[in-house]
This record gives sequence, structure tokens and C-alpha cells, in this order.
Amino acid sequence: MPAPDAIWHIRTAQDADIPALHALIEASVRGLQANDYTPAQIEAALGTVLGLDTQLIRDQTYFVVESKNSTGETVFAACGGWSKRKTLFGSDGASVREPDLLDPAIDAAKVRAIFVHPNFARRGLGTLILAHVEAAAQAAGFHHFEMGSTLTGVPLYRLKGYVEIEHIAVPLHNGEALPIVRMIKSA
Repeated sequence: MPAPDAIWHIRTAQDADIPALHALIEASVRGLQANDYTPAQIEAALGTVLGLDTQLIRDQTYFVVESKNSTGETVFAACGGWSKRKTLFGSDGASVREPDLLDPAIDAAKVRAIFVHPNFARRGLGTLILAHVEAAAQAAGFHHFEMGSTLTGVPLYRLKGYVEIEHIAVPLHNGEALPIVRMIKSA
């Protein structure tokens, strides 16, 4: 559990963080998305549609929100990033990858893989990481944002000015499909 007076620290994710990021993402998906997706959808989507894209770490566009737990140990509370590449969503294991670079003058930066650990839910961390991600993309010259949101994330992103433009049913290896919502926003 987090310390009652948690202080958040955001930093760029590193390769050494990958195992902890996988654990955070799995805990977030299983704990916070169970009201929007079935267990079969969740299990099939983890590691493909929902998961870590390590290209973002290599591009230094993925971030970790750290806090201290009640024993003073540093823990990951949330993560998320943005991409200057065409891939809209998905982890390293996703079947569709578009590694081509975007042109900030005409393309939208891709907001990617924002997850909050269930122990830190409802504390504003989704808003915090989203604001950090948008500011980083703007600093890189982007003026528009696009994302493939989970159903769980849609209410937050609507509140932050994102507009739904398409509903996508992403096929999963077990025959299920995962509903994703494509959303956009101008800076």
C-alpha cells in the first residue's frame, strides 16, 4: 500500500524497469479493467494489445511515476508515454507494428500505454501522466494527439479534451475481440 502522504516522482523509463513495468501493467489491467472487459479478453490482450512497447523506452518517450510505500521502498505507481512513430497501440507482441516516424508538422503524436497500479487508483495519476506525456510531445513539436484508448480510459480522456472518432474491435488470438476507442485532441 502507498504511504498516506505519497509524493509522486516522474522519470523517463529505462531498460532496467522493464520487468517492473510488465508487473505494473498486468496488475492495472487485471485490477482496473475487469468492469469493462471479460477475463478471456483481458488474458488474451495482455502482452499483445495491452502491454509494454519497449520501442518507447528506446525512444525515451515512456515514463514511470514512482512513490514510496509505507516501508519507504520506491514503487511504480503509474506509467505511460507517447510515440513519434505510427503504431497507435499494442505491446512488443502486437501483430501490427508501424515503426515509421511521424512528422510533427502534420501528424498527431500517439499517446501510449498509460496504466495506473490499482493501489494508486483514483489519485489523479492518470491525469498527471497524461499531462506529462502531452507536454513532452509538445516540446518535440507535436500539436495534435491521438490514442487507442481502452474502454476504462475513455471517461478520463473525454474530460481532458479527447474526442472519440472510431471504435475498433481488435481480434485476439483466442477468438475474442478487444474494443478500443480511437480518440484525438488538438493542443
